[in-house]
This record gives sequence, C-alpha cells and structure tokens, in this order.
Amino acid sequence: MKKTLLILAAGMGSRFGGLKQIEPFGPNGEFIIDYSIYDAKKAGFDKVVFVIKEENYEIFKETIGKRVEPYIETEYAFQKNDNLPKTYKDILKNRQKPLGTAHAILCAKDKIKEPFAIINADDFYGYDAYEKAANYLDNIPKNHYGMIAYRLGNTLTPNGSAKRGVCEVNDNGELIKLTESTVTLDGDMVDVKPLEGGEVFRTNKNTIASMNFLLFTPDLFKILEDRFPTFLEQNSNKLDSCEYLIPIVLNELVEEEQKKVDVLETSANWYGVTYKEDKDLVTTAIKQLVEKNIYPNDLWSE
Repeated sequence: MKKTLLILAAGMGSRFGGLKQIEPFGPNGEFIIDYSIYDAKKAGFDKVVFVIKEENYEIFKETIGKRVEPYIETEYAFQKNDNLPKTYKDILKNRQKPLGTAHAILCAKDKIKEPFAIINADDFYGYDAYEKAANYLDNIPKNHYGMIAYRLGNTLTPNGSAKRGVCEVNDNGELIKLTESTVTLDGDMVDVKPLEGGEVFRTNKNTIASMNFLLFTPDLFKILEDRFPTFLEQNSNKLDSCEYLIPIVLNELVEEEQKKVDVLETSANWYGVTYKEDKDLVTTAIKQLVEKNIYPNDLWSE
C-alpha cells in the first residue's frame, strides 16, 4: 500500500536560535531530515511531503530537496493562513507564528490521499520507528489511528524543559489520555506541566511519551477542518498566540470515543535538538551510528 511521510517543518526554531531543520549533523553535512527520509524510504514509504513556511521554500529546495528528490517522490505544502474561515482571515492575516501542528497537517490535505505518518522535522526517530509505522499503515484498522511511542526519560534534554505528550495507555495498548505538556527532568523523576492548564504533577521516566510520530488515514483532514472554527472561536481572546495542536485533537477524539489510537512502542533511540547545547549530543550519536554501519558515511551516495 502506498504510504506518505508528512514532515512538519514550519517551526521557527526560536529556542535553538536558527532554522534547525537545515542544520548539519551528519559527517557529510546531512540534516536530521535526511536520516528521517532515508529510514522512511527503507521502511517502505513512497512519498514525502514537507510542510514549510513559504518564504523558506527556496532554501529547502536547494538543500534537502535536491538531495532527496532523486530517491523519493517529494512535494511541498505551505503553512499559511489562506485556509482560515472567512471570519478570521483579516484578523489573522498579519500573524507570523505558525498556527500549530493540526493546522500544519490541514495545509497538506491536497497533497495526501493515502495512509500517512507525521513527524517533526527536527527529531531523529530511528529506523525501527519507521518500520513499525509502515507495517501499521499497511493494515490500519477501521476507525483507528496509531502513535509511535518512546519512554519519556529517553526523550529529555538536560539543557532545559521541552514539550512532550505524556500518555496513559490501557492493557490493550490503546491510548486512554494524551496530555500535551511542558516537561522537565528532575533526577529520576519528571515534572509535568499540562499546556491546557491543570496542576503540575510528577511522573517517572518510564512513562510512555508521544513525540508527534503519528499515523493516520486521510479522513483526518475533514476532522481537522470541521473542528478548526470551534478552536478559533474558543481562543478568540488569544488569536495572536494560540496553537491548533494535533495531540490535543487526538486526545479529544479518544475521549469522545470517535477513534481508537494504537500505541506502538519502538526500540529505536530518539534524539532531538531543542537547544543549541543539544547539537553536540546529536552529532555524536549519529557519528556512532555511522561507525556501527547502521548508516552509510555519505547518506545519499549509496
């Protein structure tokens, strides 16, 4: 079955201090995105769609685009505000910050007609994650979505807090609740502050975490479109800062029993760059994977 990898790359990278999606990490200047596409293609994905800011199109095309286009079907979608309900188009026409991950996915609806996975552009997920995702999308059950899961403690940086989806999972391996949160490592425990409000709580490092590696069928686009006006109405007093986030929509679908979400834990190591100080850690990890022949030294030469 045909499968698409949707890469969310419209983030501004403010904490990292630059456009981290095209920051080199590999031994020959490879980006994290390069490794994501390499693993996805090897696992059986047929197409990649980048969601980017329109003003970054040329730099994306001239860097990552020209490298991967010979190997996999490649398309681009722009995250901009031309798909807003009429009531909000004028109000939000000057907003610079992207409207969030659910809105980013919605911006790609005309590019995808098949089962698809979404990932963050600046996260290194590992081959096993893509293999599990591809196998699931080949046989995705009706009214189910999927989530590639990691252990929370293995996704955190010692350099500060980060956003993570803290998960509760039932005995059938299905998502009960996903709490999109700001999390901070504190010794052997993790402090969790829910983004939607609520008390800060502590959990252990083995708690299941979502890293926005999510698996969908194309019916998601209509769901996001239908819910978008309600989201904007509910956030009418903070339209300059609110974000339409896919983890929050996913949690709503589970709570309303409209969808079941299968949680697929991966054995792969996750690496990510939230702060500049994280770069050396990720560069060293990739160097070690190359030395173990898990990846070729020159990724796109073979």
